[in-house]
Amino acid sequence: MTGRHDLPEADAFTRTYWDAAAEGRLLIRRCRACGQAHHYPREFCPHCWSEDVTWETASGRATLYTWSVVHRNDLPPFADRTPYVAAVVDLAEGPRMMTELVGAEGPAAEGTAADLSAGTDLEVTFRDGIPVFRPVTDGAGGAGG
Repeated sequence: MTGRHDLPEADAFTRTYWDAAAEGRLLIRRCRACGQAHHYPREFCPHCWSEDVTWETASGRATLYTWSVVHRNDLPPFADRTPYVAAVVDLAEGPRMMTELVGAEGPAAEGTAADLSAGTDLEVTFRDGIPVFRPVTDGAGGAGG
């Protein structure tokens, strides 16, 4: 198989999400019936099964839940990015999201990954219209609790 394996294939439902990401906005879904937020975007609430859900702009803040440094991935373009940090983050709004962690200047190198800990404060940034996260560096960051 050829081509890139990191670019989404938007459909009629997810186009709203990917268009917002291309503009630098992270969207989540919130249920009007039970009030719970969720990610990845679905047409129904995974908590109460209601179809009364709406799009909401997320704050872009998260904390690190878990991560792994990937040293080998033969699919394009990942081979050129190794090592990189695959992560699961807890969004400030509640949902958990799979993503990639990047440093201020690009992929998180092993030195950066060694400094990570669960609860590290993160903020969203975008690469090629895809949300990725980086450690907060504005003085309000550091390891959270």
